[in-house]
Amino acid sequence: MAKFELTKEDTPDFQKRGGLLPVVVQDYDSREVLMLAWCNEQAWQNTLESGLATFWSTSRQELWVKGSTSGDFLKIREIRLDCDQDSLIFLVTLQGEGVCHTRNASGAHRHSCFFRTFTGSTWKNLDP
Repeated sequence: MAKFELTKEDTPDFQKRGGLLPVVVQDYDSREVLMLAWCNEQAWQNTLESGLATFWSTSRQELWVKGSTSGDFLKIREIRLDCDQDSLIFLVTLQGEGVCHTRNASGAHRHSCFFRTFTGSTWKNLDP
């Protein structure tokens, strides 16, 4: 008998991966990948209730509403769940200048955390 990945209930499976699911965060309009973060059940519930992207900070070991310290909130526009129910995509509208905690040369938060590109032998900064 074949094993199917789909279940009767479409919901994130937090029993996998030690309770943390990866979340790809994309700009709703451009589909640019802005960041990668982690979500546990508490962050998931907070995201659903508030409409703002909430994550589990693996470095600080605490719940983290993106923008709570920087002012750069992420308004949820759409959420997608993969076929294995163990990874998410948050399609968001940025309410602020950028998602990255680092800043560019002019002092602004970088729009995306993925501001470097590998050219085959070296890394190039796309947001100097």
